[in-house]
Amino acid sequence: MDFSKRVILVTGAARGIGSATANAFARLGGSVAVHYCSSQKQAQALAKSLPGDEHTTFQADLTSPDDCERLMTEVMRHYGRLDVLVNNAGIYEVKALANLEFRDWQATWKRTLDADLIGPANLCFLAAKMMMRQTSGHIINISSRGAFRGEPEAPAYGAAKAGLNQLSQSLAWALAPYNIFVGVVAPGFVRTDMTAELLDGPQGDAIRAQSPLKRAATPEEIAEAVVRLAADGMLYATGCILDVNGASYLRS
Repeated sequence: MDFSKRVILVTGAARGIGSATANAFARLGGSVAVHYCSSQKQAQALAKSLPGDEHTTFQADLTSPDDCERLMTEVMRHYGRLDVLVNNAGIYEVKALANLEFRDWQATWKRTLDADLIGPANLCFLAAKMMMRQTSGHIINISSRGAFRGEPEAPAYGAAKAGLNQLSQSLAWALAPYNIFVGVVAPGFVRTDMTAELLDGPQGDAIRAQSPLKRAATPEEIAEAVVRLAADGMLYATGCILDVNGASYLRS
């Protein structure tokens, strides 16, 4: 897996899975466009720490179509091409139906769909247009096991990720004639700074017990799956959804 002379845009790269993914591509020689929304200091620190010297930070609110377009324009202006898009940025809101008023229900659906489905869809469109001109490229979307097993306390999240899966498979068909790969990585529970409190709290043992490995994934394990899908020789796997959930949810 050699990504030298290739440009990789990782959204939500300041922390967690995004940070690990940026590191994985940089170690393999890639030039990483480090996207962030509000975590400027973390993103800049990450870009400086990555091996190599062709890494740059880019700010954008991906729920804004204008910001999505500006982000892609700036990446192209800086690098002149885009070889891999990793749609990692997103939100997860626990909003149990029993505790919500209708107005709150509408608001959480809008926020979640904008962040977890519409934003990634806009970036897929913009990246695809660039990659079609190059007649090559990879788009990797980060989904979730929740797209299959359901998210009773976060139904908008589960629905958005299910939509992202279908979007990815539709684009795999549409973009195959242009030599563009589109695939999905669907993690289970991942230990990040945002989930540490939950994993270290009263629910931690129950969460770990969901997997026969008796633990959550590391961000590096998810990143490994992403770079493998983006590697040369994987084109025939286009349209795939790769489960990386420690057998915590099995489907056939």
